[in-house]
Amino acid sequence: MTSQQVRDVLVVLFDGVQSLDVTGPVEVFAGAAHCAEGGVSPYRLRTASVGGQPVRTSSGLTLVPDAALDADTPAPHTLLVPGGFGTRRPQPGLLPWLREHAPRAERLVSVCTGALLLADAGLLSGRRATTHWAYCDRLARTHPDIDVDPDPIYVRDGRIATSAGVTAGIDLALALVEEDLGREIALTVARHLVVFLRRPGNQAQFSVQLAAQTARREPLREVQQWISEHPAEDLSVPALAERARLSPRHFARAFHAETGLPPGRYVDRVRLEHARRLLGDTSDSVEAVARACGYGTPEAMRRAFLKALGATPAEYRRRFPTRAGAGSAAAP
Repeated sequence: MTSQQVRDVLVVLFDGVQSLDVTGPVEVFAGAAHCAEGGVSPYRLRTASVGGQPVRTSSGLTLVPDAALDADTPAPHTLLVPGGFGTRRPQPGLLPWLREHAPRAERLVSVCTGALLLADAGLLSGRRATTHWAYCDRLARTHPDIDVDPDPIYVRDGRIATSAGVTAGIDLALALVEEDLGREIALTVARHLVVFLRRPGNQAQFSVQLAAQTARREPLREVQQWISEHPAEDLSVPALAERARLSPRHFARAFHAETGLPPGRYVDRVRLEHARRLLGDTSDSVEAVARACGYGTPEAMRRAFLKALGATPAEYRRRFPTRAGAGSAAAP
């Protein structure tokens, strides 16, 4: 498939759809038109709903589709199924249409809880997939035949790609544009949208700082920030307590009460997150990554990875390869 080909992208609309799940990827694909050679857009974008009726998004916006989802809908190159509250009780006719027509698309993509629709239509059976972190347990429970990975921002399994919540759809769309048209065009689109070109798909859906609570008291908040910015430093309870100007016992108790995690566990998670990022984004050796993340030795990092992820750092890097040195910052 050459970059000069025009790829049809069909976006499914339904009542209760999340507007950003639609507009985010659409803006990425539409942005590629500004980089097209000869004035020919590399994507032909269409939207469609059951019966061709306007839909009301979860935020109250009304979207008017280009066409109806019916038996005569031509098979697109990329079929994109967004998420939203409307996935809880799908509109009549939506799942049967997906069940019959989605297998004909060359590439099937879901954003956020759109994966629930694909699963309910039987399209993810035997596949590895993800969705918004808050719905991963539900997806795994209701569809045990799906290998649900709650951590990555998106997952590719053959012709099917699923992403996490909202902005992860933009990350996935940029990855698809890069696959179709090359890195330079994807980078130009990312710069235009003022987003990162590519957060690797294996990046966690939310950071330790988001997963944990933010401490109420300023000294403890400052310690949280210090931990995040200095994973290689001495992050023992006595050292952190001194920074917070508290006794070690008082600090440990207060930190746990206000963040929901004991200091040691919080530090472990920050270091693991930092190590995963370095393994994915750099070509640094495992030993160098271990030092930079405060593990001291590669063996200590290896034990941490096996305990948390069931894989060694080297296995993790092989499983989630990214192009080291391919800058992720998209700002001009």
